[in-house]
Amino acid sequence: MQGRLSVWLVKHGLVHRSLGFDYQRIDTLQIKPEDWHSIAVILYVYGYNYLRSQCAYDVAPGGLLASVYHLTRIEYGVDQPEEVCIKVFAPRSNPRIPSVFWVWKSSNFQERESYDMLGISYENHPRLKRILMPEIWIGWPLRKDYIAPNFYEIQDAH
Repeated sequence: MQGRLSVWLVKHGLVHRSLGFDYQRIDTLQIKPEDWHSIAVILYVYGYNYLRSQCAYDVAPGGLLASVYHLTRIEYGVDQPEEVCIKVFAPRSNPRIPSVFWVWKSSNFQERESYDMLGISYENHPRLKRILMPEIWIGWPLRKDYIAPNFYEIQDAH
């Protein structure tokens, strides 16, 4: 079952994969990293003028990393604006995704946080550097295979 936006993207020959709907019936789409920037511009022109949030997560230990974008069409006089969730997956070995800073300026700090915590490199971001951790920090704290430095687990302490 495809949502309205997914049908529109297919009609216009834009490559994506429908992941179904979330619990609020919001259409969720998967976009390849190499297609993301051009599709982001198309979505903005189509009317998705508000980036509600951007976040990222580690899909599985040793697996893919995901960057997630929640977009909304804000229009005058519309009580229930249209929303879509976009997921862009990147390989752990070289997680590179085009930045959408030049489309939605509000992605600035959100993409920086995703970089800082998971190591996803957002290409063409104007200031991609750590935002929460010190610059000298080694590793990506929210990856499932991350081992905290100087962490020693006490075994058999009873």
